[in-house]
Amino acid sequence: MTQDSGSWDESYRRDAPPPWDIGHPQPRFAQLAETGALAGRLFDCGCGTGEHSLLAASLGADVTGVDLSATAIAKARRKAEERGLSVRFEVGNALELPAPEVAFDVLIDSGVFHSFDDTDRLRYVASLRRQLRIGGACYLMCFSERQPGDWGPRRVRAAELREAFADDWAIELERAIFEVNEIEGVVEVQAWFVTARRTR
Repeated sequence: MTQDSGSWDESYRRDAPPPWDIGHPQPRFAQLAETGALAGRLFDCGCGTGEHSLLAASLGADVTGVDLSATAIAKARRKAEERGLSVRFEVGNALELPAPEVAFDVLIDSGVFHSFDDTDRLRYVASLRRQLRIGGACYLMCFSERQPGDWGPRRVRAAELREAFADDWAIELERAIFEVNEIEGVVEVQAWFVTARRTR
């Protein structure tokens, strides 16, 4: 899926939630939170309805969440109000993010990277770099080529991730599991979890 706000918005207007909107944080991000990594000024890129943003805020992080879908952002704001948490939720295009006045310490991406083609992927990584301070960490999870089938987003190879983050980043890859709402009987998807630290 491309950065078309109408397409993404439609995903959140259906009776059933989209596959990635599972109603709680992805387990790998919940594990990361337990280590204290989701702290300081944190940017959630493609935040959807806000579960990862709200998790970080509940632990004391200063959080900004951005998503292309106005419907998703409205839902995220309602959740924040219901839970008594303070998060800045804004509508925005991940490919066109302006540099913040103060760079973020941490950036998270749960399921955005794999939505881009080769050209936009490079634009996206450059956009992420603008958000993050030197030494800051980007935690990213995307579909892996190990996942069988051809439904859903493009599968990403380890080499593609290393190439995308080749300049100005030090990266580590690990195998992970994406939880999804059921698709063709599947509720868990093979994924890559990336830790990328901005080096310059």
